[in-house]
Amino acid sequence: MTVTPASFIKGAASLAAGMGVTIKSFFQPVVTSQYPREVLEITPRFRGHIKLLASPENPLENMCIACGICVRNCPSGSIKKVDGEKREGEKRKRATVYMLDFTTCSQCGICVESCPSKALGFSGDFNIAGFKRADFYFDLVKEFDKRKKAS
Repeated sequence: MTVTPASFIKGAASLAAGMGVTIKSFFQPVVTSQYPREVLEITPRFRGHIKLLASPENPLENMCIACGICVRNCPSGSIKKVDGEKREGEKRKRATVYMLDFTTCSQCGICVESCPSKALGFSGDFNIAGFKRADFYFDLVKEFDKRKKAS
């Protein structure tokens, strides 16, 4: 195999052009993040799993009235159970159980749009991990109580 001077020069020019691209990238700002050591800020329009929202009058209570419209409207059947009770002195029922199967949720947002009391919103949880299917079954009332205690 012989290398002609023309092909050698063409190969050297190609190598120099490639090295120029590499050297140029050393001096440009970094565009990747080192996840999970560095966590990026999530945009407000991100759709995580649904969550119960707090009442504006009483931030310690969720706004869900356990009407079940979200269960009927969920196209993938991800909202398994919504139960509530009417406590003394209150005008409406409050959710006591809200079971979401996140493994089948398509995050379409129909439940959020159809909620008459505007009790549902999207969470910002993006790094949910688990080893079992049961790790993705959420009781949103318990999750709401956990968030309430944390704040």
